[in-house]
Amino acid sequence: MTRAEQLETRIRSLESSIVAFSGGVDSSLVAALAARALGEHSLAVTAVSPALATGELDGARDVADAIGIQHETITTAELEREAYRANDRDRCYHCKTELYERLAALASRRGYATVLSGANADDVGDWRPGLRAAAEHGVIHPLLEAGVGKDEVRRLARSLRVPSAEKPASPCLASRIPYGTAVDPTALAQIDRAELAVKALGHRVLRVRHYGRLGRVELDGAELDVLTSEGRQAIVRAVIGAGYAEVEISDEPFRSGSLNASFTKRLAVTR
Repeated sequence: MTRAEQLETRIRSLESSIVAFSGGVDSSLVAALAARALGEHSLAVTAVSPALATGELDGARDVADAIGIQHETITTAELEREAYRANDRDRCYHCKTELYERLAALASRRGYATVLSGANADDVGDWRPGLRAAAEHGVIHPLLEAGVGKDEVRRLARSLRVPSAEKPASPCLASRIPYGTAVDPTALAQIDRAELAVKALGHRVLRVRHYGRLGRVELDGAELDVLTSEGRQAIVRAVIGAGYAEVEISDEPFRSGSLNASFTKRLAVTR
């Protein structure tokens, strides 16, 4: 039995499932497996809030259509949670609690037996307070259970012709705000504008870290290596156009989860 068949067998045993579906490669793979294993008894659900980057919802819809799974959206209100807005190191716990509470309620109303996530084996090695929220709500992680890491996720996604197989990770916009700096809709919208403006210049993998008046741009190593003086100036103009007063382009390449490197550092931001 192949790995994909093993995963399908596990999901089929659940009888019916809602998939917490961002459109990224992990949740897309789980959704594709659920569609194959459960057919009409599977549903992909994307959460919409100010923390969702522009274009992500359209991308999720396209992936759901391509893999043949039913797709719906829900609105989440994590910004109404004081602990989420405070943005301590457990922010993701409060975000995922909001998400899984709403998905569990939807599953109960509609008669779905389980909620699935795209967490994979590599997530265990990073700071993932969202996994605690998942455990509290009985969420099942087929990839994590099977010991499937990111490289194998992408290989399986390619083999199943999942459109997002090569999609770079795109966590919520709040992940660009350093721990200890409050999350608010204005900051999230500014980050979104800045990243869209830099992407419009042709950059594919990037983050704009939010430090109040300063936007700190991190680029993929390959793009950083060939960045010209003119390219730097174009990025600066783009980020200033999004509302930042100052721009810094990091000399270090983008690394996912870099803000998790220190939980004790707190930035005093003057707005």
